Amino acid sequence: MEKLLQGLIKFRKNDFEVHRELFGKLSRSQNPHTLFIGCSDSRLVPNLITQTLPGELFVIRNIANIVPPYRNTQEYLATTAAIEYAVNVLEVQNIIVCGHSNCGGCKSLYSPDEELDTIPHTKKWLELAGNVKNRVLAEVTEDEKGKREWMTEQINVVEQLKHLLTYPFIRDKYTQQTLTIDGWYYIIETGEVYIYNKQNGVFELAN
Repeated sequence: MEKLLQGLIKFRKNDFEVHRELFGKLSRSQNPHTLFIGCSDSRLVPNLITQTLPGELFVIRNIANIVPPYRNTQEYLATTAAIEYAVNVLEVQNIIVCGHSNCGGCKSLYSPDEELDTIPHTKKWLELAGNVKNRVLAEVTEDEKGKREWMTEQINVVEQLKHLLTYPFIRDKYTQQTLTIDGWYYIIETGEVYIYNKQNGVFELAN
């Protein structure tokens, strides 16, 4: 905790002063250009890898960067509500779904039930990626765990792009070409980001 408190003081004295004018402009409103949907993993830092300033990204983070398919319900839907707010109120122009290497959430898709039973809410959440697991298991053998890992992480990103298009307001804007949707795959150990090419169905290095 002491490290965090010292960070607060350092931010106020240094970083805040550098961007004082920007924070003044942001004090009463925000106008982010991009909705960034990423994993909650502590190693993924959206503003760091995109080199963006406060006010540019509206960020949603959850386990395995999952987008629940759209549905009308009286339940409490945090991710769905945040997507709705970003698109319909803030009117972002871009949506990015960003997965990453060594994703614990994706890895947990293959964990035995007795292990997942100790984290029941996580187990339930990961049901949303059930199609991803089934697709990978149909193509990769048990002995190819390294291949299974990156395939799961990348196919999961593509699956969430499909889920986004189940939202009527997203589908309309995407069809009208007033909203872009992209999938990214971040490699923690190299800093590389691969962008999904919808035309040829592969992830290509951003350069």
